Amino acid sequence: MKRYGLIGYPLGHSFSARYFADKFAREGIADCRYDLYELKTIEELPALLEAQPELRGFNVTIPYKQQIIPYLDDLSPETRMIGAVNCVRCEGRRLTGYNTDVTGLRVSLETFLGGERPERALVLGTGGASQAVQYVLAQMEIPFDLVSRNPATGNYTYDEVSDEVIGSHRLIINASPVGMHPNVEEAPRIPYAFVTPSHYLFDLIYNPAETLFLQYGAQRGAHTCNGLDMLVGQAEAAWAIWNR
Repeated sequence: MKRYGLIGYPLGHSFSARYFADKFAREGIADCRYDLYELKTIEELPALLEAQPELRGFNVTIPYKQQIIPYLDDLSPETRMIGAVNCVRCEGRRLTGYNTDVTGLRVSLETFLGGERPERALVLGTGGASQAVQYVLAQMEIPFDLVSRNPATGNYTYDEVSDEVIGSHRLIINASPVGMHPNVEEAPRIPYAFVTPSHYLFDLIYNPAETLFLQYGAQRGAHTCNGLDMLVGQAEAAWAIWNR
């Protein structure tokens, strides 16, 4: 039996577990299983690997996307640049880290934008997810500015996001956890009144399917997209890495 899985803490209702269970059933894959491994600390990883010698690969989620790096033998080029891992390939005891978030994000973002190329993007948040967004925007040659609660890590604080800032950034990406279940009544604090039908609002969050951030954008006539297609893309990219 080939084993795959997800490490993180807490895991709760995992998209990846549901996705791979459905994939295995749909494609008639009978010799594989995908399990959730809740690790209270990343120091529990070696014991997990010892107990699961059939593990061919696993996904990594909060809070271990950066903490896992010292445990890996090698990193893919994009992972070295981003500094965050969401996919690990196991070859015996050798562990290689990848970031398939960038694959899923780029495909989803290009589909969402179609032939449009906004002159500039505004990225809300500066954490691990934001690093992947910045990498993809640089690949797509879309200039961007960062918004952060910390003045030292962004081009703007949320208080500094004015009508002019909104007007000059037609692509706005929420790379923060604000609005994620269960905190569905929250939204990034930006002046939505200045969002127009020519704006594109992209939220990495997929639960709920329409965050308050996206609702506010839709009310102003903007194009909106959640993070579900990105998740599907990163899952398929991980599957390809584990089975090549």
